[in-house]
Amino acid sequence: MQRKLALTLAAAVLAGFTWSQPRGATATPPDEIGVLKVQGNVYMLVTPSGNIAAQVGDDGILMLDTATEALAPKVAAALKKLSDKPIGWIVNSSSDLDHIGGNAALPPLSGLSPRQRPRVVAYESVLNRLSATPARGQPQVPDALWPNDEYSTPEKDFSFNGEAVLVYHVPAAHTDGDSIVHFRRSDVLATGEVFTPGRFPVIDLERGGNIQGLIDALNQVLRITVPLKYEEGGTYVIPGRGRLCDEADVVEYRNMVTIVRDRIRDLIRKDMTLEQVKAARPTRDYDRQYDGKDAGNAFVEAVYKSLSARK
Repeated sequence: MQRKLALTLAAAVLAGFTWSQPRGATATPPDEIGVLKVQGNVYMLVTPSGNIAAQVGDDGILMLDTATEALAPKVAAALKKLSDKPIGWIVNSSSDLDHIGGNAALPPLSGLSPRQRPRVVAYESVLNRLSATPARGQPQVPDALWPNDEYSTPEKDFSFNGEAVLVYHVPAAHTDGDSIVHFRRSDVLATGEVFTPGRFPVIDLERGGNIQGLIDALNQVLRITVPLKYEEGGTYVIPGRGRLCDEADVVEYRNMVTIVRDRIRDLIRKDMTLEQVKAARPTRDYDRQYDGKDAGNAFVEAVYKSLSARK
């Protein structure tokens, strides 16, 4: 029952309701920000470019991802409903521009002095990628969006708002720089694009992602999460996109990804080409549950190329 209630609330947020408003509030436009208290000190902000995890307390605000620069005023307004403190920490789950675009714009809007900058944590490959010379015709990512506290070890931990915060690098999943964040006392895990219920995974091969790394990352999420009772509740999971989840949802997603991987691997062993594999529709029984045949084909192509490169 607890899980069903939480997921119902999250679904309503995604439909355009802001749950910080009183019961009976009217639906908000699609570009507004939905706010859902998860548990403990942690909230989930639902934006058009993905979910943001926000931890609030006496020390200030910690965020996992910052959406786009264009959304910064609306995200800041949503944060003001939760805390009058400034942003002190930002963790970037990857180098995706729609997750880091508010890194520079949001902190001053939260009340941080223009002379100050929050600690912006990301895995070292994120900084390497953002600071690299761009390909011809591509713009340079402004250095104001770069992390200033990169880490190179399997994990980084610190304390904020009286809570242990653990940042884990999950190698070669969505990209080669993915981080997931566990708010230990609140018992909330935020995953970025590693986990997106209702959507097939996006594996960015050009930025170092691969299918086995994605499965390994989902298994790491499952090693951290603990259900409360009957596989429901307990550790809540804020995905990169989509509804609030718990361990059972991640299990279902991990199983889908693994089954599709195994199907494609079997077809590759039969010397099928990419087009033949697509025609075999290895995601056909999942297309309705996730986001359709076109997205399934993109996922199949990424898995095929990932596995073929490892042959």
